[in-house]
Amino acid sequence: MEGEPAGGNLFREQYPKSMKKHYADLTSPLLKESRRVLVEIYPPRIARCLRLLSDEEIWWRPNSASNSVGNLVLHLQGNVRQWIIAGLGGQTDLRDRDREFAETGPIPRRVLLDGMRNTVKEADQVLASLRQPDLLRRYSIQGYSITGLQAISHVAEHFAFHAGQIIFVTKLKRGKDLKFTRLPTQRKTVS
Repeated sequence: MEGEPAGGNLFREQYPKSMKKHYADLTSPLLKESRRVLVEIYPPRIARCLRLLSDEEIWWRPNSASNSVGNLVLHLQGNVRQWIIAGLGGQTDLRDRDREFAETGPIPRRVLLDGMRNTVKEADQVLASLRQPDLLRRYSIQGYSITGLQAISHVAEHFAFHAGQIIFVTKLKRGKDLKFTRLPTQRKTVS
């Protein structure tokens, strides 16, 4: 389809109105899992990667079409701030998306870590305040008309996507497994 991004329109209304009554049962588990992903899972992994990389490696770009780890951390902060803190939480949206990618550093590691930590903390407070009507309500975020549910799902997916890129670069630069994932059969049995 001309005019739509590859893979289709991510935010079109795709659920019949009759399904909306089922959202209420999912509100609490969805918010709990979103908060877990955005607070407990990916930020600590990104923080570990930042600690493993040198300042030069944080701002390394493999080519002009790629972003550095530093750019990705700034981009995640901007995305979370725009979609969750401003979009769902009602704060003013001051995001300058182009600047997230134009930055060449070096912004000190500590500043990147503090920025990510503070952004995630603010987003967690917004997510903790949301209720079922907030997930069904439509918001205008980054030019899209979307539900709160779509915004939260987008941010969690987006965070995971870029965290994976950061982890990949860190593995590439360190040449070792970071041991973030273990299958149940690989875990040691505790007696």
